Amino acid sequence: MYQFDKVISREGTQSVKYDNRECEFGEPDVMPFWIADMDFEVPPAVHNAIMKRAAHPVFGYTGTPNVCYDSICNWVFKRYSWQIEPEWIEFSTGVVPLLSYAVQAFTMPGDGVVVQPPVYPPFFSVIREHDRRVIENPLRETATGYVIDFDNLEEITRPDDVKVFFLCNPHNPVGRVWRPSELERIGAICLNNNVIIVSDEIHCDLTLFDNQHTPMASMSHDVAQITVTCMSPGKTFNLAGLSTAYLIASNPSLLKSMRRLMRGCHVNTASIFGTLAMQTAYCMCDDWLSELKLYLENNILQSIDFIKNNLSSVQVVKPDATFLLWLDFRSWQMTQQELKSFLVKEARLGFNDGMCFGTGGEGFMRMNIGAPWSVVQEGLFSLCEAASQLDIHERFNSSVPQNV
Repeated sequence: MYQFDKVISREGTQSVKYDNRECEFGEPDVMPFWIADMDFEVPPAVHNAIMKRAAHPVFGYTGTPNVCYDSICNWVFKRYSWQIEPEWIEFSTGVVPLLSYAVQAFTMPGDGVVVQPPVYPPFFSVIREHDRRVIENPLRETATGYVIDFDNLEEITRPDDVKVFFLCNPHNPVGRVWRPSELERIGAICLNNNVIIVSDEIHCDLTLFDNQHTPMASMSHDVAQITVTCMSPGKTFNLAGLSTAYLIASNPSLLKSMRRLMRGCHVNTASIFGTLAMQTAYCMCDDWLSELKLYLENNILQSIDFIKNNLSSVQVVKPDATFLLWLDFRSWQMTQQELKSFLVKEARLGFNDGMCFGTGGEGFMRMNIGAPWSVVQEGLFSLCEAASQLDIHERFNSSVPQNV
């Protein structure tokens, strides 16, 4: 029904993914598979709603209607059986700003904030930029995916000056959807050690292959009392440019601390088009999302099959969620700089450098497959063909690309 195979030029549209390639990679024409937004059209209902409002020639100060709050409450209940109240919600321009506000609201300079690398790079920067300490609980790599080191998490959250734990659920870049049993253990550890959980759940709607997202704050009343949840329709419906994000906090004290900071800086308002897009997407676009998820699943499965058939030295584990693949190039035995240079100059590919995701990222690259399959396939062919030209071709065990 929807045209996810349609290739749309985004060049010259102020797209970071396309128009910032030369700045990011030193080359203006690499195929961009980096920044995590998709190349698909937004749902028609969203586009139509925005165009209709844009026909009115005045865009003055605009309040957030109650229907927008209601759409969020209904969405999270329908999707996750999580009952929330409109008064628990505060809007923001993005999830990353919410992480920054949380660091400022709940910690003092020198305090520790726990992260689980390899993880989304701003997790580190919003901590360090405010003179707090990054405390690492690295994920443990297994043959079937990544798991949490709970013994280490218990140990590092015990000191009194470790105040906040950043949870990424679903996890970016490794694609894990944390199971209720895992969330339960996280919650118990943070409750025991008086640590506030700030849960980035921006990819929550993009669970795939029958995996089910569980909001951290829905685990129990006690866990909800120490949790601030950060969500957005930005990844789900490709609305990142409309700056639509929000926090949910049922604990009045946590909510008050966040609001005091955000309202003091006058950064708690949503845009006229952002709120309209959000409420339209949440109220009218379930069928579009269902088709999108099937398309992403197909892209992932075809990509993994292609890599196994043509580049068996590159390892990849099927993600539980997101439109991101975490590619393991360690068997190539290149330095990270050599790998980056090869991918850009020889394969003409723009991936996210695994080192940006912290501990455990060396030798990895993150690939965004949220694009028409023909575009993703072109990138995979380019990678395979470039690898086949290397002098150490035998070590890579690459072959003539096979169609999948």
